[in-house]
Amino acid sequence: MKEEREQLFQLGVVVGTHGLRGDLKVRPLTPDSDSLLAAGQVVFRDKGGRLQSYEPARAVPQKGNVLLRLRGLETIEAARHLVGNDVLIPFADLPDLDDDEFYWYELQGLKVVDRTRGELGTLDELLVTGAHDIYVVNGRFGEIMVPAVSRFVIEVDLESGQMTVDLPEGLVPEVDDV
Repeated sequence: MKEEREQLFQLGVVVGTHGLRGDLKVRPLTPDSDSLLAAGQVVFRDKGGRLQSYEPARAVPQKGNVLLRLRGLETIEAARHLVGNDVLIPFADLPDLDDDEFYWYELQGLKVVDRTRGELGTLDELLVTGAHDIYVVNGRFGEIMVPAVSRFVIEVDLESGQMTVDLPEGLVPEVDDV
């Protein structure tokens, strides 16, 4: 089962039910992701870590969430036990991305190096905002928020585990300030 767990990618959390036909209201971890809409298999992980796999019968976006109906759980009574579960899919089912796009799991933990200041720290968190995502880097300068835009993110090298950035003055505190 450990091998199976390592091959799963968390897409969201079941936050409630919707209607009487067993639709689950899933809050995606990444608001603009369509991965759940095309998934051929969905795995649910409860608070105890137990996994249950189902085939989607229907998945449609609704007000920032996804309404998900599962084959065999087509009443509210049958589906209710999944509220609060994490929603996962196999990594193999994730859609391919363009060369300049990455999944968060690929970026988390990368060493972040600024062209001028050298190593800034480790990429620890992703903040999703209306304008663009923000990478949160922690290291010798404390917490630094890096806008996830090509103007600042120069290169991502997954093989070497490094992201190269070119940040303007003001985003990184001076060494004397730390």
